[in-house]
Amino acid sequence: MRESPYPLEQSLGISWYATATEGIGGLLRENAEDFIVDEVPAGPWGDSGRYLILRLTKRNWEQQRLAKEMARALAISHRRISWAGTKDRKAVTSQYISIHGLEPEAVERITLPDVRLEVAGRSDHAIALGELKGNRFTIRIRDCDPNGLAGRVDEVTRAAGSGFPNYVGIQRFGVMRPVTHLVGERILRGDLEGAVLTYLGATFPSEPAGMREAREGFLEDRNVKDAIRRFPVRLTFERAMLHHLDGHPDDYPGALKSLPPRLLSMFVSAFQSFLFNTLLSRRCRQGIPMGEPAPGDRLLFPNGREDRVTDGNLDAAILQVARKRARIGLFVPGSGPAPGLGQDGDPAWALLKELGITPENFTFASKLVSAAYSGMTRPVALTTEITWKVEGNDVLLEFFLGPGQYATTVCREFMKADPVRMI
Repeated sequence: MRESPYPLEQSLGISWYATATEGIGGLLRENAEDFIVDEVPAGPWGDSGRYLILRLTKRNWEQQRLAKEMARALAISHRRISWAGTKDRKAVTSQYISIHGLEPEAVERITLPDVRLEVAGRSDHAIALGELKGNRFTIRIRDCDPNGLAGRVDEVTRAAGSGFPNYVGIQRFGVMRPVTHLVGERILRGDLEGAVLTYLGATFPSEPAGMREAREGFLEDRNVKDAIRRFPVRLTFERAMLHHLDGHPDDYPGALKSLPPRLLSMFVSAFQSFLFNTLLSRRCRQGIPMGEPAPGDRLLFPNGREDRVTDGNLDAAILQVARKRARIGLFVPGSGPAPGLGQDGDPAWALLKELGITPENFTFASKLVSAAYSGMTRPVALTTEITWKVEGNDVLLEFFLGPGQYATTVCREFMKADPVRMI
């Protein structure tokens, strides 16, 4: 294993590589066509039901913003539009969405640039988050270091069979401004003013200068009316918060609830993702291989059963994993029941105690944003078969990932580059 030297990754708990191979460098997403995502749906769908199912192909669109633009074109609430997974902005992506109560002919009213919609069927149920088999990726990494390029790519590819650390990728925390987990932590602690100020005011160098100046100006003078004038029109969610505060000063719960419910619910779940990344990095720091269980891990069985790995059952756990009867996971706490949490040696409990977070904090957040934040277990390893070829100084990768896995987690193992070059 090899530790990441990049502060941005470290701040998100993404601290280790599975391979010690020198990185190929390069640049990801020089243009949208360098990052192609094709969703494999759970489907199939029929020809009747309250929900119209559409195949959406988009280029260079942020998903929440696109949903709002589509809703505006259809003169409906954006809450009637749902999807299985959020796709990358700087990419060409195909996925399936459901729209409640829409007729096929209404789709013709959506004439947005770089957006194509095709009717795929109907259903009695909305597409739910996570309701997909996975995604196929075709990714071009440009301008790589040519020195021994094919050999380095081959070495990392072979390591993919054993698994890379299954980190939650940077885009989960915000592409240009990875702050969602910081907002989530404020919400958990009951600091709703701090949550709003973090969402409106936190800045990152990757954000355009005009946006940074608007955020910094608001934090400096806290003048809502001036901020409404300064914040660019494209920052629709921030402006919704500001307009709410303009009419309802100091109503920070209301400002948060002015955001789309799906976006609001993502803040605390992003903090849970940060917890997982941190736990996984601590596991890597101990030198524990991806494919070997250790006390404090969980075993995930195909039937949904979980077992906690202890010193007493370690030999049996090693056998179960070796025979591919179970996968290794790490438990991420929440408001729900936490089997084994609090026992000696449980890494999740130790981390929660360090941070001063309790299950009651998650219960508070659940009530505030009307979302369930129960605990969950996520596999420690991302394994996939990768097809690759070198074209000049470019590397072309093709692979499939299941729900909740990140292509950037694969790419970073090859590149070992500044994460800004992968955003």
